[in-house]
Amino acid sequence: MSKLTNDTRKQLRRRTRLVHAGRDPDQQFGFVNTPIYRGSTVLYPSVESLTTRDIPYTYATKGTPTTRALEEAWTELAGAADTVLAPSGLAAITLALLTALKAGDHLLVTDSAYGPTRHFCDTVLARLGIETTYYDPLVGADIAALFRPNTTAVLTEAPGSQSFEMQDIPAIAAVAHAHKACVIMDNTWATPLFFPPHEHGVDLAIEAGTKYLSGHSDLLLGLVSANRAWAKRLRNTFDAFAMCAGPEDAFLCLRGLRSMELRLREAESQGLALARWLSGRDEVLRVLHPALPSDPGHAIWARDFSGSSGLFSVILKPASSQAVAAMLDGLELFGMGYSWGGFESLVIPFDCSTYRTATKWAPGGPALRFQVGLEDLEDLQDDLDKGFARLKATK
Repeated sequence: MSKLTNDTRKQLRRRTRLVHAGRDPDQQFGFVNTPIYRGSTVLYPSVESLTTRDIPYTYATKGTPTTRALEEAWTELAGAADTVLAPSGLAAITLALLTALKAGDHLLVTDSAYGPTRHFCDTVLARLGIETTYYDPLVGADIAALFRPNTTAVLTEAPGSQSFEMQDIPAIAAVAHAHKACVIMDNTWATPLFFPPHEHGVDLAIEAGTKYLSGHSDLLLGLVSANRAWAKRLRNTFDAFAMCAGPEDAFLCLRGLRSMELRLREAESQGLALARWLSGRDEVLRVLHPALPSDPGHAIWARDFSGSSGLFSVILKPASSQAVAAMLDGLELFGMGYSWGGFESLVIPFDCSTYRTATKWAPGGPALRFQVGLEDLEDLQDDLDKGFARLKATK
């Protein structure tokens, strides 16, 4: 077998790149996977080498062959200049923010952002003298009105966490760059497979590898990829924090990378099928899924995205909290838990009104977020059908 040349690699289609990215069997005695490198100390061959640090790996906080393999693979997949790893998706978000911000800066954050992101902005960043303004996720190019002389970053997320509003990322990026601000995006829902962030103007793209890169609900990992303009600053910030991901988690994410597109395509198919089924239920007011033509954000999704994942939300018709609890507590196939992207189906109730500040959350009924796993779709529908019967039977 000949070694892939750089010219050949550039011509490979995405599924093939996922299989071959970030691995070099020639360097691993022919074994196809990069092994787990554990350790801290790296030995130098001479005083000169110790002084100049002219060897590939200098200390484990700077990276190992395992972490470097995942970084290189993700950089290739995301169309980035560099990638760093973090021990969780939230850690990746905080690392990206601290790369772009300094004391006295002003930050714009979508009002639909992941809840723990808001907590970090309202506590840690506030203590550092960084002010956060939350904005309507549907603002688009009108975000220009919110910029101040000290606005240095915009944090986007598409679709929104739990509420699934679609943001016009290219329009927001164009305004931000006109103001010389950094565009940060949480791209976990679509992954670079369905939304290549740096092609749409994103400077720092965040991915919770905990979700679809892992695919098996058994690890925590985050990634931040950067374009050429921000790569050096991201790497310097990462080195300053030594925010290291575990070697076993990096190895498992490398393994998950090989089948990621196949699993994501299945999640998309399952999710859309269940979303359509739920949209026809009498108990459902509406389904929040941007890939559905009925969704308000569908036009943006169709323009910028090439696929969807297995995560979406549903607004039920008015029902008591006791009725919703009866529905969910009796489900046998849908677990209740706060992650997603794994092989198993999940559901959680949520209420955005408890934290929204720039927009009002008044959906008209109880809200549920679904993560659709790899179970047989008819079995999932049967489980929910029984749940809806409990919902209607409970006052």
